[in-house]
Amino acid sequence: MRIKRSMARRAVAALGVLALAGSLAACGDSGDDSASGAKPDKLTGVGPITLATGKDTTGTLNEILADWNKAHPDQKVTLTELPEDADQQRQQMVQNAQTKSDAYTILNLDVVWTSEFAANGWVEQLPEKQFDMSKYLPPVIKTAQYFDKLYAAPYASDGALLYYRTDLLKKAGVDKAPTTWDEMTADCQKVLKLPAGKGMSCYGGQLDKYEGLTVNFSEAVNSAGGEVVGANGKPNVNTPAAKKGLDFLVDGVKDKTIPKDALTWKEEESRRGFESGKVVFLRNWPYCYALMANKKDAGNKVAGKYGVAPIPGLDGPGKSTLGGHNLAISKFAKNKKTALDFIKWFTSEKNERTWLTKNSQAPVYGSLYDDPALQKQFPYLSTLKQSIEKAEPRPAIVNYGDATAAIEEQAYAAISGSKSSAQALKDLQDNLTKITSKDK
Repeated sequence: MRIKRSMARRAVAALGVLALAGSLAACGDSGDDSASGAKPDKLTGVGPITLATGKDTTGTLNEILADWNKAHPDQKVTLTELPEDADQQRQQMVQNAQTKSDAYTILNLDVVWTSEFAANGWVEQLPEKQFDMSKYLPPVIKTAQYFDKLYAAPYASDGALLYYRTDLLKKAGVDKAPTTWDEMTADCQKVLKLPAGKGMSCYGGQLDKYEGLTVNFSEAVNSAGGEVVGANGKPNVNTPAAKKGLDFLVDGVKDKTIPKDALTWKEEESRRGFESGKVVFLRNWPYCYALMANKKDAGNKVAGKYGVAPIPGLDGPGKSTLGGHNLAISKFAKNKKTALDFIKWFTSEKNERTWLTKNSQAPVYGSLYDDPALQKQFPYLSTLKQSIEKAEPRPAIVNYGDATAAIEEQAYAAISGSKSSAQALKDLQDNLTKITSKDK
């Protein structure tokens, strides 16, 4: 049964981000229940559970799960690792839901997937009273809701950061991080004139054709004063401001400010590129901070030699895309009471602190960003909190799966040089207009 179009429009206005996939024709009618204020079903069943999540690049997730399993021998959680690529993760989760499989108990959802999974009836509504919403960062709460009802528990937030080589900038006579794209380019040119800068490029991000490109493209557009979709829900990407944002990426590849390799980079490839000395500046998430501090990694050339700053923009600090993950319970799973208990335990402030200290993962609790001890260990916390609080959500389009595919296609065409930025934006405007017209 299709979700009513009027409800879909209302959801966009209420939530700001609504990731309803193009497969709505196969969805259930749980969206009607949510809109009418229905109470969540009672979550029952005690026993073993599974956690479906993207590949654990931190290497410490099993350590955390071992603590739960030791205390709950009859309710053990098994880790099911999905691909590192976000699009592939979503695809496997959707396929699992469409077949009503109980293979996944708990789903680690990208923040833009929560509404899609709730609208399709693939995840359970959670009892809000069992989560202290007052402790969460405000932007985080909205990503876990659908029609103002809680369908997931905020687990990790994310805001973009600019990593930069402090050692090389110091040698080049630069004493602070750049705040604009022009400043970043000028600083980089000074570094490249040094013997130590030979063979390096200036800047890298995640420009492969996947969800990360939607993130990077949106950040560039927003950081130039443009927008992909307006507050009224209509596409507004074929504008001079949006072109300035896209041209930052297009021109960067043309003049080799951005290495051509970056067109194949996702998060981990870009991190390794920075670590190996390919770029002076890198846009990535906070999880990289702890990994890049590992001096035992033979390929790591940056340990102790990098700093963190807000991402730059056209005329000043840029605008991050809001990232993060939420934990939801599959509608088709067994042992849902155990799943709820596990989620409350896993997302506790204690475990959030552990994740931060071990993996520099962005917590969802505001108090942790203001903790003096943590600020001493992670000097960038204030910067990260500001990045998250001012972050822009990904385009508020009902059929988000179709929209992100269109963005990836056109942005990649422009960046790779197969299409002009002007033509790419015109085509993207046309594509998004057609996609959003389905909602009327």
